[in-house]
Amino acid sequence: MKLAIVTAYPPSKVTLNEYAYHLVKYFRQHTEVSEVILLTDITPKEADVQFEEKGCKITVKQCWKFNSYSNIFSVMKAVKQTKPDAVLFNLQFMKFGDKKIAAALGLLLPKRCVLKKIPTIVLLHNIMEQVDLENSGFTKNKILQKIYNGIGTMLTRFILSADIVAVTIDKYVHILKAKYKVENVVQIPHGTFELHEEPKYILPEGPLQIMTFGKFGTYKKVEIMIEAVEKIRSRTDANLEIVIAGTDNPNVPGYLESMKKKYAHVPQLTFTGYVDEVDVPRIFTESAMVVFPYTSTTGSSGVLHQAGSYGKAVVMPDLGDLSILVKDEGYQGEFFDAESVDSLADAIEKIVLDPEYRNVLEKANYKAATAYPMSKITNMYIDQFTSIKEEKKPKVKKTYEQASL
Repeated sequence: MKLAIVTAYPPSKVTLNEYAYHLVKYFRQHTEVSEVILLTDITPKEADVQFEEKGCKITVKQCWKFNSYSNIFSVMKAVKQTKPDAVLFNLQFMKFGDKKIAAALGLLLPKRCVLKKIPTIVLLHNIMEQVDLENSGFTKNKILQKIYNGIGTMLTRFILSADIVAVTIDKYVHILKAKYKVENVVQIPHGTFELHEEPKYILPEGPLQIMTFGKFGTYKKVEIMIEAVEKIRSRTDANLEIVIAGTDNPNVPGYLESMKKKYAHVPQLTFTGYVDEVDVPRIFTESAMVVFPYTSTTGSSGVLHQAGSYGKAVVMPDLGDLSILVKDEGYQGEFFDAESVDSLADAIEKIVLDPEYRNVLEKANYKAATAYPMSKITNMYIDQFTSIKEEKKPKVKKTYEQASL
């Protein structure tokens, strides 16, 4: 099977690029996949397709641009040229742009592939029904929120015209099936990028690193975390370093630079900027815990799965999809009120001052992460493509003579 994957991909900075890297890494090791065709966004550098493991051929076609109105044509041109046997879209609603029309046009692509009779699966990382439009940087205007929700409903109907729509949280399956009266929605868990050997749960010498990782400025705010750690410093003698790993959310350019200036007086505060794939292990391994300073959630958390794979304790707001993931997949963490600095400070301090409790969380999260390795997740997609192909096979009609035998 020649499998095309429409996605952003490293060195791209567009969302979900890291997830795509690991999808490709494991798809190419499947005996059922003869070639992976990467239909990626256009970047100055070549795609990072150097893998140590043996696997099939990878063909890269840089064929779309963030915020381009022509993506709907350029991607389909690449599909026509490469002739894949199946297509997987790695999507969320802002995948093709932060301009509303460009983003919407890109989301019409799955339907076009289905019209070309190509088996098509959409991996949809978030659904509009669960997105807080105000906190996610779309709009604070209530009228515009209603308009965007209406547009989101229309675009979701287009996405649901794919043969299969895969979501990472079981709750999403029920929401989509109930609202849109469809049966082609399945849950395929997010999965864990890498399965490392179980860590020794020993931290490096020096300050305990309190780390957060992601794209910040909309519903991910670093102020609450910085101020919470400052409170802990004022009432304990704990040696703590704050590590902000990642970049601005595209909707809030300049956010982290403004945070650097606002908190320039805070000691042991590190902003790493964009973290290359090769540096991700170090960032997680050196951290004492991973904090999620979120005011809302928009889907399954890749950072939570990464934290688990490195055996890290986590501190999470008790809201939305993070709470669901903990219940569904077995992760454990210390919870806090998303709007309270004091609550976050108490949660972090509990782990800082109790190494044994931290170790319990670390081991539980490693165990949860190992339940869904990416090799298992890509197997699930292969099974779905096989089912689609079986359903699309022309039914053989019995002749009168055959029926009478």
